[in-house]
Amino acid sequence: MVREEVQQLINSLIQIEHISTTLYLAMSAYLDRMNYIGMAKWLRLQSEEERTHMLTLIDYLAGKDGVVKWSDVPAQSSNYGTPLETFQKVLEHEEYVTNAYRQAYDYIKQVDPQTTVIIQDFLREQIDEEAQSLTIVDRLKLAGDNSSALLLIDQELGQRQNGGTPVG
Repeated sequence: MVREEVQQLINSLIQIEHISTTLYLAMSAYLDRMNYIGMAKWLRLQSEEERTHMLTLIDYLAGKDGVVKWSDVPAQSSNYGTPLETFQKVLEHEEYVTNAYRQAYDYIKQVDPQTTVIIQDFLREQIDEEAQSLTIVDRLKLAGDNSSALLLIDQELGQRQNGGTPVG
């Protein structure tokens, strides 16, 4: 049986991943509505990736006879501004997620070395998540209001396949 404080910690991370998947899905729908089809696809795949993270944590907790506790997911916006503003929010959210995993790792390594391994895997992945988001933000800044440049970025992001992005 998993210790209560570890169970609470994993449940909080499940909640963060649940919020992440709904946030990115909402952003995807917004950009799709704005006809940025490639950016919408990139965010939809990101939503699926976050859902996979959530399921991994659920499976881990269930495999240790833990109890998954669900919390309400806040309603998501239907407007995220320009593509740059949208991806700045993505970057901010990824930084928030990284910080949550960093805090979880700092705590968990003291009380449950086995769980440290899974948290460390997520932390390692966050390096790539932040780097991808930052690259997209930087490219959107370079594009500014140039519609041709925005469409090229949109096209590039639309080439993403499950498990990664062609950015970089």
